[in-house]
Amino acid sequence: MMGHQSDAQPKLFYHSFNLDDRIPATSVLRKIRKHIDFAFIYQEVKDCYGGKGNVSVPPPVILKMMLLLILYNVRSERELMNTLPMRLDWLWFLDYDLDSEIPNHSVLSKARNRWGVDAFQRFFERIVWKCVESGLVDGSKLFMDSSLVQADASNNSVINVNKEALKIHLVRGFNELESRLEEKEKTDDDHPPKTGPANQHYHSTTDPDASVTRQGGGKRTLRYKAHRSVDGKAEVITATEVTPGEVNEAHLLSTLLSMHQANTQTNVETVVADMKYGIADNYLACCDFEVKAHIPDLKKSHNDFKDIFDEKDFQYQPETDTYLCPAGHHLKRSSYKPQRDVYEYRGSSKVCRNCSFVTQCTKSKNGRTLKRHRRQDDLDKMRSAAQSPASQRDIRTRQHLMERSFARATRYGFKRARWRRLWRVQIQEFLISAIQNIMVLLSYGKSCGRAQEGSLSFAQKLSSVLHFLFVCIQNAIFVFNNILFLYGKPRSMSVGV
Repeated sequence: MMGHQSDAQPKLFYHSFNLDDRIPATSVLRKIRKHIDFAFIYQEVKDCYGGKGNVSVPPPVILKMMLLLILYNVRSERELMNTLPMRLDWLWFLDYDLDSEIPNHSVLSKARNRWGVDAFQRFFERIVWKCVESGLVDGSKLFMDSSLVQADASNNSVINVNKEALKIHLVRGFNELESRLEEKEKTDDDHPPKTGPANQHYHSTTDPDASVTRQGGGKRTLRYKAHRSVDGKAEVITATEVTPGEVNEAHLLSTLLSMHQANTQTNVETVVADMKYGIADNYLACCDFEVKAHIPDLKKSHNDFKDIFDEKDFQYQPETDTYLCPAGHHLKRSSYKPQRDVYEYRGSSKVCRNCSFVTQCTKSKNGRTLKRHRRQDDLDKMRSAAQSPASQRDIRTRQHLMERSFARATRYGFKRARWRRLWRVQIQEFLISAIQNIMVLLSYGKSCGRAQEGSLSFAQKLSSVLHFLFVCIQNAIFVFNNILFLYGKPRSMSVGV
């Protein structure tokens, strides 16, 4: 008989209800809670709280809420708090009960302002170190790249920073800016203003740290740029830095390399990056760090005159400190450029004009000019190593590896900033990178569990063997009974006939 659900009154009391029993063993939150210790945050933020006043939400709970916000890509903090009572796994993860009071959504923004960037950076670094302890980082090969992040600001907020336009804006927004002054003094003193050519003329009134950036042939938008270094063994993010979108990623190589070594305590053997990193400063930085630079040379991609003699066609004469051109003439040192740390070598304008190779050598009426870096020998050595077959393989690998890293980050809202100001976007990037590393840890835990099967005790092995034999006997009996059923019944029928 078909049953029908009755309109029963909801139960008012649940005497045997246990929230832990409702969370499946496969839940990602159960795995995170098992492997990640959030209690460290007490020590990190203890100086951010006073000894008087109302009792605040425990810092580990706040950190877990921030993790939920990013992990499930919840649209807003308000939505997180509204959804929290309906999610048993979230309540369990936060050590809340069904009747626990849910805090106001403002506790998260207040905690960010109170803690600053450092607390979230420590969290990211702890996750990286846990990956190191688990054998997921060897540090031998480091991949680098960057990706743009859309700022939480409209293009309509961009104004031209000329005198008149700025005066109009300041008059209009004086009251609003005055109300934000206290927050600005508390949170932004340690963050230097951005510089760059794009924002010398344009400025966002809602997010001053974001910069006007064009990606490819698209329109100009307000963006940040997230820079990452990823270890080649298990694709663990070992270092990350957020800058305004206008900042060239080439200037972050030394920073990421230093952060990687500090976070992992490993020595890098090879740095792999794309052509945008192929500048002299980066080659020399790798030389100083004593690591290989598998980076394409940016200089080769910017040869505007394909029919002109290349620099390699000129031979440097160390004994005379001159260059010998293909026609046999000498280019002498003429000046030193301290900004780029290069010496300039120039041929005689009179000799160059009368040279038979002048059309193949220079377009200038003043003769051919060459630049030589003060550490040119080191540059030549690093650039030569970057052309090796091993370098080419690593460069191809880097493309797919870094694309995967940023593609996985999009699951957690990477492509758009949740909050405004550079330091807040840095917090977002630390959380996203930490979550990606946690997922690597959890994935490694599965393989680790399989690897440990061979270390069972003798009793466990004997029990497994006996269970296997028992199953085999059961299967044999089942097959024998089926045979009797199939062949026994026809015999009885033939005898009856």
